[in-house]
Amino acid sequence: MTDSVIAAASFCGITALLHIVSIVVAVVRCRPRAFVALPREAPPVTIVRPVCGLDNFVEETLRTSFELAYPAFELIFCVASARDPVVPVVRGLIAAHPGVKAQLLVGDDRVSTNPKLNNCVKGWRAAAHAFIAIADSNVLMPPDYIQRLLAAWRRDTGLVCSPPAGCRPIGLWANLECAFLNSYQARAQYFADTLGIGFAQGKTMLWRRADLEAAGGIRALAAEVAEDAASTKVVRAAGLRVRLVDGPFEQPLGRRSFKEVWRRQTRWARLRRAGFPLFFMPEIFGGAVLPLAAAGYAAHGAGLPVAATVAALALAWYGLEAALVRAVRWHLTPLFPLCAMLRDLLLPGLWIDAWIGTDFVWRGNAMSVAADSPELNPAPAEFVAD
Repeated sequence: MTDSVIAAASFCGITALLHIVSIVVAVVRCRPRAFVALPREAPPVTIVRPVCGLDNFVEETLRTSFELAYPAFELIFCVASARDPVVPVVRGLIAAHPGVKAQLLVGDDRVSTNPKLNNCVKGWRAAAHAFIAIADSNVLMPPDYIQRLLAAWRRDTGLVCSPPAGCRPIGLWANLECAFLNSYQARAQYFADTLGIGFAQGKTMLWRRADLEAAGGIRALAAEVAEDAASTKVVRAAGLRVRLVDGPFEQPLGRRSFKEVWRRQTRWARLRRAGFPLFFMPEIFGGAVLPLAAAGYAAHGAGLPVAATVAALALAWYGLEAALVRAVRWHLTPLFPLCAMLRDLLLPGLWIDAWIGTDFVWRGNAMSVAADSPELNPAPAEFVAD
């Protein structure tokens, strides 16, 4: 047996082992849990929700903000323009829940090239409490949302986050997005978090206000194009850890086109490469494409049937992934094997694209991972953007 065959077999074995271990970790960290009771000390919390446009299920996801089983919280919705079509939705929800302290702030505080961060600035400044959660508008908040965030907090914690778990997809391409979000990206994030190298995820971020203020305030997150990459670096620079909540919060997807899924994944890949290039480099080994190719090469060199070997490994690889999805009650349909295989075929292309591409469009805003943040003068919160 040649050295190259041994190397291929070794690579296949190592990647398969990592695949199995990461699945076990994800099952433990993401399994369904009972309602989390209130902590002995329940500190008041501010929830800042930036809104922009009419996402699928937006009224439902925003309504969950008002249905939290927590005694002391306030809601601050932030929008850049009073003419945004989501404004009537937010105002209607606020009017329908007079018992919840909530407000809508309109304005565009230009502190960075990141429109989402700019949208959040006024909410951060208006927050009344020491704990501030920033949550995207397309996140479904369970009634124990705040309790689950606080339960992940430790003495060495600087930030608690949650990756999105895709749910309610409609059509093939939305199911493909579920395959990206759930059993691939969320699994990888929980594996990294369990190893003690958690990364911030902008879908939900719970800050202790004093920690971010000590680093220069919310403007410190303008140091990177992506606020979650900047958040990770701010927390680590303070000698603290980013932690993930046990069990990610869901994001309902609805219908997606392939173009939408591809653009989202290339945007995220380019941002990961720009923010953490050394951690991004091994992503080329993600998915089953290279392990299956190595298995075929090793089988050929060892005189074993190539097709049967590759098929057996593929069946085990995707079978374990489907078992994870089933165990944690994520979305699982007969389309899953097809979507998981298609995802893995796309991963090498995404990796290459991340190294050669710099520009992307987010909610109509042209952005670039290569551009430094320009010097911008923040506009007052009452400024209504065009």
